[in-house]
Parts: sequence; C-alpha cells; structure tokens
Amino acid sequence: MNFEEIKAGSNISRLTVETEIKPFDCGDNDLNDFLNNDAKNYLTSLFAVTYLIQKETETLAYFTLSNDSITRYDVDKSEWNKLNRNVANDKRKKRYPAVKLGRLAVAAKLAQMGLGKLILWFIKKTYADELQPAGCRFITVDAYTGVANFYEKNGFKFMTQEDSGKDTRAMYFDLKSI
Repeated sequence: MNFEEIKAGSNISRLTVETEIKPFDCGDNDLNDFLNNDAKNYLTSLFAVTYLIQKETETLAYFTLSNDSITRYDVDKSEWNKLNRNVANDKRKKRYPAVKLGRLAVAAKLAQMGLGKLILWFIKKTYADELQPAGCRFITVDAYTGVANFYEKNGFKFMTQEDSGKDTRAMYFDLKSI
C-alpha cells in the first residue's frame, strides 16, 4: 500500500452506519473500543467521521476527523505570534479554522511500517486542496504523550507547554506549510 493507493481511495472508505467493521487490534484498548463501540455513534451524532483502511478480512487502520478551530487562548503567546506571522496581516483573526484528527490507529502488526505517516499525508493533502468545501488552515490533534514525537516528526508543533507532562499534548499543523 502506498500514498497513491490511499489517495485514489482504493483502500480507504468512510464509515457508514451499515459498514461492517472488520477485526482490528492496535494494542490500545481505548482505540480498539472506540472503533468497535463508538465510531458509529459519533457519526450519527454528527460529532466525527471515521475513515477505515480495510482488507477483505481485517481493518488495517482508521482515523476520525471533526471540525475544530485554533484560538489565541489555546496557544502559548509565543506560539500564537509564530503562527500569526504566517497569516497575511489583513487576514489575521482571533480564531482559525481547523480539522481535528480525533483518533488515528494502526493495527499492531503494521506498527512502524509507515502507514500512520501515509494517513497523515493523505489528510494534509486532502485539506490543503483549494477545492475543499470549507476553509481549513490547520490540523489539530490531542496526541498521547507516547506518540507526540511521531506527530513532531510529521511537522506538528505543540500549542502550549502547559500540557507538558500530561497524558495528551495539544498539537497543530499549518496546512500552508505544504
């Protein structure tokens, strides 16, 4: 599987209420449980959309997306100033549109093989496209501390140092950097 296959949509599908969720185990009970017990509820409640990468007999990975924003109050002042420098003066606001990567999970047997990176690239390219139906400047994620370095390696920055040492860290990616 490569980026072109994911981009072409041949291996990625949007979860529907009728979708059969094939067996999945990423090694994290919370992420496994969300896919099996909550993803369809989030969909019908209009909270998040889940995308699956599946083979005939198993789910290889999934991720969820929802709307979000970044405000001046979410980000340390120095980080907000850096972020604002990349926005034209006449377009600067107190809030910027974002898409929230709520969950990203890859089957344990595929860990460290690059699928997570391909998924991030797919999301980045999809939302950086000027033909998207709604404006979106940033991708946000509340990264588990144990995988924050994965997001850093993929261009995400910490919003604040206030959550340092917590279970999750708020991070963002500027789509204009692509």
